[in-house]
Amino acid sequence: MSLYSYFRISKPSAGKVPEGDVDGVYKSLRNRTFWGVTIAYSLYYVCRMSINVVKQPLIDDGILSAGELGLVGSALLFVYAIGKFMNGFIADYCNVRRFMATGLFISAVINLLMGALGFVKGMLPTAVIFICFAVLWGINGWMQSMGSAPGVISLSRWFPQAKRGSYYSLFSSSPYIGEFISYNILAVVVGWLGWQSGFIMAALAGLIGAAIILLFVSDTPESKGLPSIQQISGEALTKEDRMPTRELQKMVLKHPGIWVIALSSAFIYITKYAIAGWGVLFLQKARGFELAQASQVIAFSAVFGILGTVLAGWLSDKVFKGDRIKPAVLSGIISTSSLILFLFVGGGFVLNIFYVSLFSLAVGVLYCIVAGLMAVDIVPRKATGAALGVVGISSYVAAGLQDITSGYLIQGFTKVVDGVDVYNFTPVSWFWLVASIVSFILPVLNWKKMKSENN
Repeated sequence: MSLYSYFRISKPSAGKVPEGDVDGVYKSLRNRTFWGVTIAYSLYYVCRMSINVVKQPLIDDGILSAGELGLVGSALLFVYAIGKFMNGFIADYCNVRRFMATGLFISAVINLLMGALGFVKGMLPTAVIFICFAVLWGINGWMQSMGSAPGVISLSRWFPQAKRGSYYSLFSSSPYIGEFISYNILAVVVGWLGWQSGFIMAALAGLIGAAIILLFVSDTPESKGLPSIQQISGEALTKEDRMPTRELQKMVLKHPGIWVIALSSAFIYITKYAIAGWGVLFLQKARGFELAQASQVIAFSAVFGILGTVLAGWLSDKVFKGDRIKPAVLSGIISTSSLILFLFVGGGFVLNIFYVSLFSLAVGVLYCIVAGLMAVDIVPRKATGAALGVVGISSYVAAGLQDITSGYLIQGFTKVVDGVDVYNFTPVSWFWLVASIVSFILPVLNWKKMKSENN
């Protein structure tokens, strides 16, 4: 069997579900698919966030500097950006079950190799360790790019448009669930057994996620003997539904609204990944927290990020009557205000939990609406992956540049006083804050264009 035939979208089943059983079978398979991709995508994030939990132990062991960690982190993000763009287009043609499971399985193997490197670090020069980390983490970026598009495409294939917003909000909580697992379970394991165990535990989570995909996710309703989603839901076929996928993808690339969304999403990702990637180190060095406490603060942010993404669909659909711009602006103002409190006001353990939780709640709404719902709303169902690819490459190139810039701003303004490193986070804090402001101003300045493109 060739790779093409293995990964291509499933053919309609020769056997058909009896008409009287269609509704029951459809709901069962739809729900299994939804929860399968949602849980699995959260475990994708565990295989991505593992390195953020072990940054301080790696620095303390003299294995990597903050600047080198920024380069390693950016290797994943830059490759991920390209991969998300390409795999978004590819996934429109693919069996999402096989595609998604393959990416997570290989990501788990890479985490296992990263952990194994820790047991032979004494035999290798630090330069070799750095190169191995950067190469492996870059490959992991490609594998990670095989998760989001298949997950969202499965929602397009299994849910009518009227219900897509609410379920997309739930699916968008997956990254925060993964972050919560990483900053709690992985952090505890690393504290007990060392940084190598963080990668090994992430690998185990990835293998479990790949098994969940294979056991629970179905590719298309037609592949299970069901009618198409349009027939099941009673949606009328549009002109776009009858067009070839390739032509629809070309339309996406020419859509100005998609590029506005992509640029706005890029700045959201700068601040989102800044706190996720450097928040633990910031709390340790700028606020004097221990690793366990710092990790717990960031873990709370994941919980409220889940709430934010779940609320996004409800706020947009029910409170603001389908208006995506107003909740985006409101959440942008709240996220920027809370980021100012976190970075410049300070406080103890409880106050920092409040700052970061409020930030993540608001960014969860902003991320879900701008980087997801806006893009999905304005493109045809068959080109969902292409839209996410365009938004994804912009977002993760920005996130990668953030990791490099943040790493070197932190390292460049760190001074040694009496043999102790004294960190100055002020320059990098202003970098993060400006990005937060731009992220929601862009949709405000372009809301008329985006609204007209939406209609």
